[in-house]
Amino acid sequence: MQAQMAPAPGVLTIDLGALVENWRRVAREVAPARAAAVVKADAYGLGAAQVVPALAAAGCRDFFVANLVEALAIRASVPEDALLGVLNGLHPGGEDFAAEAGITPVLNSIAQARRWQAFDRPAMLQVDTGMARHGLSLEEAAVLAGDAKFRAAVPLQAIISHLSCSDEPDRAENAAQLARFEAAAALFPGVARCFANSGGVQLGAAYHGDLVRAGLCLYGAEPADGRAEPFRPVVALQARVLQTRTVPAGTGVGYGQTWHAPRETRLALLSIGYADGFPRSLSDRGAVWAHGATLPIVGRVSMDVTVVDASALPEGALAEGELVEIIGPHRPIEAVAQEAGTIAYEILTQLGGRYQRIYR
Repeated sequence: MQAQMAPAPGVLTIDLGALVENWRRVAREVAPARAAAVVKADAYGLGAAQVVPALAAAGCRDFFVANLVEALAIRASVPEDALLGVLNGLHPGGEDFAAEAGITPVLNSIAQARRWQAFDRPAMLQVDTGMARHGLSLEEAAVLAGDAKFRAAVPLQAIISHLSCSDEPDRAENAAQLARFEAAAALFPGVARCFANSGGVQLGAAYHGDLVRAGLCLYGAEPADGRAEPFRPVVALQARVLQTRTVPAGTGVGYGQTWHAPRETRLALLSIGYADGFPRSLSDRGAVWAHGATLPIVGRVSMDVTVVDASALPEGALAEGELVEIIGPHRPIEAVAQEAGTIAYEILTQLGGRYQRIYR
């Protein structure tokens, strides 16, 4: 008898084919620059063990993660001829591990550069162009540019910076950061330039340099407003109906009873909550979709259960165990994020481990 999987409280479907096509699209748009894939935070929560091989099979040869632990976890999945870069650099003591595994650190300080110099291995160098986050100042970059011993010991594969406002294409800060980046890159003639993130891709060729770092757009969410052609959706999330019930007018729902039924109301209890990455901030304001209707969330989202008003559907339309749409064609991830008062990045990376995951 074939073993069957017990019904999970929710189903997360990840379309690897759509993800690969999103990468190919970026690669076409930025050519002759290369398109790197940012697979930090377990490929934005979707599973680096599945995402990296799919991208590698499609021809991607540049990958970025946030830290050394993430890099070591996927090292075996990244082709030997591919770049595996660590955006946050290396903590003291991590240099031996990175060097042995052939991992490329992004050096973010003079101290990191000096420690890595002893290993005679390639690296990238990050400059801060206006985000006040990672990277060297222009003055610090100039010090390393003029240091013959550093330049001989550390072949630089790219000069990197990061855009802070690329999701708002009209912001003056984008052009100001580009000017600072070009000034820093000019200190290192012949070294590749890596500046644009997902939003930066649509800012134009001046931002593309030699290597762009595609992140959010690969996973099917829009990096900026006003894009004429959306990226292909990658994620679909469904939750099961636990129970339906009809309550009389005035009934309070959930912790704190923040919502009371204005009339006799049919409720559906869903097996999803903030332990599954469904934000508590959606309490009394989010919605789900089923049978052609949008069903508003009523009361607080709790750890394991969310309640929706199902009165828009005929009685009996929702059955116990049925799946309703949380993220999908009728509930785009951007809409869910907006209702939650957050961004698609957070929704993606917080998806919990209790879903049945289906890769296709």
